[in-house]
Amino acid sequence: MFGLGKKRSKFGRFLDQNAITQQEISKVSGVNRNSISRITQSDENKPSMKNASKLIKALKKAGYNVDYDDFWSM
Repeated sequence: MFGLGKKRSKFGRFLDQNAITQQEISKVSGVNRNSISRITQSDENKPSMKNASKLIKALKKAGYNVDYDDFWSM
């Protein structure tokens, strides 16, 4: 099971619930896996707008109806 015992952000929980690995989203979006790891750990860690748009675009391309506000507040 993914995420057992780990602190997770909203984005991290979304990835876990949809069985999306950090490596997969990194490959599709072009965002560094270390950056993805950092933003999945805590809601206090937010990606840059450039990386956030890449992640949202990759998720939308995969068929998920998501928006920036679903994971991070402005």
